[in-house]
Amino acid sequence: MVLLIDQASKFYIKTHFEYNEDILIGGLDWARLHFVENEGMAFGITFDWEYGKLLLSLFRVLMVVGLIWYLRLLLAAEMPFGFILSIGLITAGALGNIIDSAFYALIFSMSGYHGGVAELTAFGEGYGLSQGLPFNGFMHGRVVDMLYFPIKWVHIPEWMPWIGGDDFLFFSPIFNVADAAITTGVISIILFQRRFFKDGFVQQEPPAEPAVTWEEADKLEEETFASADSDTDAPDNPDWKENTELETPEEDTRNNEQPSESAPKPNNHNLL
Repeated sequence: MVLLIDQASKFYIKTHFEYNEDILIGGLDWARLHFVENEGMAFGITFDWEYGKLLLSLFRVLMVVGLIWYLRLLLAAEMPFGFILSIGLITAGALGNIIDSAFYALIFSMSGYHGGVAELTAFGEGYGLSQGLPFNGFMHGRVVDMLYFPIKWVHIPEWMPWIGGDDFLFFSPIFNVADAAITTGVISIILFQRRFFKDGFVQQEPPAEPAVTWEEADKLEEETFASADSDTDAPDNPDWKENTELETPEEDTRNNEQPSESAPKPNNHNLL
């Protein structure tokens, strides 16, 4: 869902906004849509080397592959939903910016600095071809940014070292939905999922018990039988027999009484 919202918003901005065009969101002066493109990495850092952009894009691809692999491990280990969601936000955001770098120079015309809205082109005939970028612009596309929240200008006191007397705009960066997803995922891990850095990310199985050899099994069996025999033998204590007799319940003597001689004998003739 994050990836779909990110790409839908970028397609709309790219094909409906002129470069540096700015509109208010809901009439609020501190919430705006402002279309710019980022050619490098965070904070506008770029490589002067011809293939620096390609190297950066490949690094992003490897990072996303690693995140997807790690996300599968978390799902298999049935980790808590909050941590999986945080990693999923980071993965979706990174993948959204990779799509810009990989394909936008192949499918969009150039967004002019002095007017003109970009258009979809045939694959491979975008601004990467017109500007002579390596590989016709594959992995050399610019990332579309549009979310801008200039909330308040803050004046830095004169006594502050290095930055005293300057005016600081909070919040000045222009970003996109993918950047917001990455930031949200990282902040969520730092604030709410820190215990996973201590307890481990994947549950570890208990170590298996060592295998028992045949010799050890025979020895264990002999010790078991010897222990059983010792329990059945009478102890050498002379009082054991006396104690046993005391503890033996008295037998019912009623069933063992012998008839006396004076008792009348049964008349067998009465049975006839």
